[in-house]
Amino acid sequence: MHRRRLMTGLVGLVLAGGVISGTAVADDQGVLAVAREAAGQRVIYSYPGLTPPDSLLARIRAGEAAGVIFFGENISSLTQIHDVITKLRAAGAQSPNRNPLLLMTDQEGGVVRRLPGEPALSHKDIGASADPGAAATNAGRGAGKNLAGVGMNVNLAPVLDVFHAPGDLMDQYERSFSSSASVVADLGAAYVTAQQAEGVAATVKHFPGLGKANAADNTDTKPLTLTTSLTTLRTVDEAPYQQSIAAGAKLVMLSWAVYSSLDPDRPAGLSPTVVGQELRSVLGFTGVTITDALEAGALRDYGSTANRAVLAAAAGADLILASARDVGQGDAAGDALADALTAGTLDSGAFGEALARVNALRASLS
Repeated sequence: MHRRRLMTGLVGLVLAGGVISGTAVADDQGVLAVAREAAGQRVIYSYPGLTPPDSLLARIRAGEAAGVIFFGENISSLTQIHDVITKLRAAGAQSPNRNPLLLMTDQEGGVVRRLPGEPALSHKDIGASADPGAAATNAGRGAGKNLAGVGMNVNLAPVLDVFHAPGDLMDQYERSFSSSASVVADLGAAYVTAQQAEGVAATVKHFPGLGKANAADNTDTKPLTLTTSLTTLRTVDEAPYQQSIAAGAKLVMLSWAVYSSLDPDRPAGLSPTVVGQELRSVLGFTGVTITDALEAGALRDYGSTANRAVLAAAAGADLILASARDVGQGDAAGDALADALTAGTLDSGAFGEALARVNALRASLS
């Protein structure tokens, strides 16, 4: 009886956090079904090739997915990806959660573009242009129009990393606007504002900043610790986030680097100190947090997909980015979140709050 009361209370907290089907909860199986649905609504899925598999469509119809991220291998033309998105949206319309799916990609500009077309300029090009403010606005507008044109509603851009030295990680791929925090702040906010005016949510990244990473220090492939002082983090690396948050940026992506001055033991995206204290309390961000790629080499010491997903959610990540082009990865993340929720490993109140933020974001988009 105690377990039943506990699980029923858990379901109540989760139901309060978002749009769940209202599955019967007279027994433990009903509770588990509600938990799995809630958990899936915190996972961003990916898939291989040009056609989304039936298993992904089934998850979406069941209301067990927050959305989908698209990569170059998923896109052969604007017409093709528009048709795919129409199919995904139709599946979503059959789900208990009728809020729009979060349909996203990385369309920063320059070499980091998944769709053909705007924005053509890289962040570095924008920063070096004759009128950087106008160029940033044009880039944000172009990205927004391009994504909205095929049915996407979230861009994992702009990048707010303040590069430290020529040729370092962000500079070599022209993904930083400038080595000046104030310039990055101004241009990032302009990009965010213009993009979101087109109905496409902006995701600023990679909090609290990868600008000090050297050329070989890529968290996609290996662990990285940055020993930047807290003063420098707050006055340089985090400074652009303040302006973009004030401009209304809807999402923040968390870095997988370890920041020794904040939390020497965990990557930022697995750290309650970085997410809850630094981003939420110090900077006052109230929107949606999203992890970087869950399969990243930076997390090689953190075990399975399941373990990584639970640690990220416990740290305060609202959305788990399962971007390995494998539906099974997203399923593993969702299963793990559901198991941790029903076991009490994840706090049901915090889980419901995260779900509410995600569903509020979805409801604000088309």
